[in-house]
Amino acid sequence: MRRTSFADWPCSIARTMDLLGDWWTPLVLREAFYGIKRFDAFQQELGIARNTLTDRLRRLVDEGLLEKRAYQSEPVRYDYVLTEKGRDFFGVLAAMNSWGNRWLSGDEGPPVVFHHDRCGHEAAAEVVCAHCKEPMTAADTRARIGPGYPARLAERPDIQERFSR
Repeated sequence: MRRTSFADWPCSIARTMDLLGDWWTPLVLREAFYGIKRFDAFQQELGIARNTLTDRLRRLVDEGLLEKRAYQSEPVRYDYVLTEKGRDFFGVLAAMNSWGNRWLSGDEGPPVVFHHDRCGHEAAAEVVCAHCKEPMTAADTRARIGPGYPARLAERPDIQERFSR
């Protein structure tokens, strides 16, 4: 079955999901944040099929989230290192971890917690306004049409109604 591409949709969430594609891709990125760099280590930690891992790593390199760096020349072998774009994905994973710790942990507690080195405490991701630094919630935040939204769609009455609430 062919997958619908969301790469050109006027929605950053849809575009991000198009890049992620499946459940393996965020897990590969998670392992990169945990310090995994080598193909065999990714494969061992995730238990992922080699062909699937090859596809995911290739996609992450092509999209600029990981960079291949040769560490051996005969045969050529690579480390997969997070780029600036890849490191910037940390907030997404931290938010997913916080939500999962709150809603999916069993009685024994969360399986992974983050430690914030700057303040020395366990920390959970929180979405805050970049301007006022106050927490953002669905109740006090709404989506608006941005400058990159296609003008031909922005003129439709149903779109105007959706974004005027």
